[in-house]
Amino acid sequence: MGSDKAALLWDGRRAVDRVVDLARAVGAGVVVTAGFQSYGYPFACDAQAFGGPVGGVLAGLQVLAASGCARILVLAVDAPTILAADLLPLLAFPATAAAYEGLPAPLVMAAVAPEGAQADWPLFRLADAVGAQRLACSEPARARLRGANSPAERDSLLAGFTATKMETESPRG
Repeated sequence: MGSDKAALLWDGRRAVDRVVDLARAVGAGVVVTAGFQSYGYPFACDAQAFGGPVGGVLAGLQVLAASGCARILVLAVDAPTILAADLLPLLAFPATAAAYEGLPAPLVMAAVAPEGAQADWPLFRLADAVGAQRLACSEPARARLRGANSPAERDSLLAGFTATKMETESPRG
């Protein structure tokens, strides 16, 4: 999108702040961001500049495993409108790894990198390498889970986010 996705404002808050809050809301005891700056959170420096999301996942895995985490939740910063309810099926799924059909993230997996994993792999390849079971998801959730990779997708997600927020904040009579 031509700018730092983590720093983009979504309804007045940075995307990274929304994603970190979401991780904490669903029970993450340790939250690590990956990339080249911390945004004020613990972070793992990507070993390969602009190598793609798997480089960040691999860097984060090292920090999380050292913190004693056995299972991790991979979230994308370009999907800050995901709801906690969107993640609950993945978190509750009994398999070692899980993701939604047709989407590489969010991804739940063991805090162990698969053998031979490379920073430049596509996230789908990582999900396949860890044996992620694929779950179905609703169409309204799919857009939130996919995130925004263009200004038009961002505008659409913001409109949906604002409508959802208004519904949940309106007084019931």
